[in-house]
Amino acid sequence: MLIQSYRTPTQTQVAYVAHWDNVTPSDTAEPLQAAQYTDKSVQVFGTFGVGGAVSFQGSNDGVNWAVLTDPQGNPLLFTSAKIEMVSEATMLVRPVITGDASTSLTVLLLAKE
Repeated sequence: MLIQSYRTPTQTQVAYVAHWDNVTPSDTAEPLQAAQYTDKSVQVFGTFGVGGAVSFQGSNDGVNWAVLTDPQGNPLLFTSAKIEMVSEATMLVRPVITGDASTSLTVLLLAKE
């Protein structure tokens, strides 16, 4: 469950926006390979429901996953709508959604060179 689109803000800089739209706890979000992009931020919004949350994870092998952090070292665990920078550079990234049946969240990843 991933929709991708490219954006070109300037002639010398390329930015990429990946969308995981209306993801529920029963969905498995497809990992995105974005290691070539040095700056990343994650935006989460939608219906959080009871216990709704998104952990934003990274992996270098696609098997072992860890929750990534913001520049202050806080885990990227979203329990409300917001945008956070991603500190770590990993080969793969993905959101993992938890919550009740009413939870439906959209996760946007802006990655730029």
